[in-house]
Formats: sequence, C-alpha cells, structure tokens
Amino acid sequence: MTELDAFIDAWTDDPNGVKNAFLRLKSVLEGLQGATVNFIPRPPASYSLRAEPHRGRPVIAMVDVATLDGERFLSVCFYADTITDPEERGDLIPGGLLSQDGYCFDLDSGDAEAVGYVEARIIEAANAFSLPEDELDCAVDNDD
Repeated sequence: MTELDAFIDAWTDDPNGVKNAFLRLKSVLEGLQGATVNFIPRPPASYSLRAEPHRGRPVIAMVDVATLDGERFLSVCFYADTITDPEERGDLIPGGLLSQDGYCFDLDSGDAEAVGYVEARIIEAANAFSLPEDELDCAVDNDD
C-alpha cells in the first residue's frame, strides 16, 4: 500500500464530502497526459498531490488537503498565467506558488458544480503546459 493509499484509507471522517472532491480531482490529475502525480505528505499541516509536467515549471496543479478548525478542505493552486477565473472564485496569491504568482481555489465540500469548476481549471492549466515550443515561437513572431 502506498502512502497515498494509506492516507485515503485513513480519511474516514468526511461530513462535507471533501474526500470525494479529492478523489475526483486525483482522478483528473492522473488522467493528464505528459504529467506525473506525486503525493507529498507534510503532516499535520497538509497533504499535497502535485501534477508535475515532464518539462517546464515544477507543477501544473497542486491539490492540498488542509485542516481548519478540525474540518478538512482542499486548496487547489495553479500558476496565475496558466488559467483564467471567469467567475472570480479563486484568490490571487502573489508569490504563493513556488515563489510565483498563483491562483488558489478552496473547496470545503464535495459540491459537484464547484469541483467541476476547479476541474476545468486543471484542464486549462494542463493545456497551457502542452503547447509545443515551435507554436510558442510562431505566436511571438506573429505579434511583431
């Protein structure tokens, strides 16, 4: 049994459905092409899933499980320049994601609509990482 499996199995108190949200987001991260998902436990502060691309920046998305007043919640963070937040649900955290500006979205329940909104941000961030370098060069040349 992996550390992640043990963490999930031990997570039995979940009155708000946060564990279900975590499992849904975990599945999305694991489905990203060109990324590896790593579990980084830092008990008791947080437990983090990180989708790490094979090239470029260190993470595509980070899903932290944290506790506040005895209740678990998720904080899902991205580099600010890899996502949009059309409904302004996230918080801009200057220098907050590995010393770069980040956007974080907190989920304190398993609300399907809220989790779906964050899922869409994960896909958006993943797409920002998968743009081939030659297309980036073309985009820069077209701006001249």
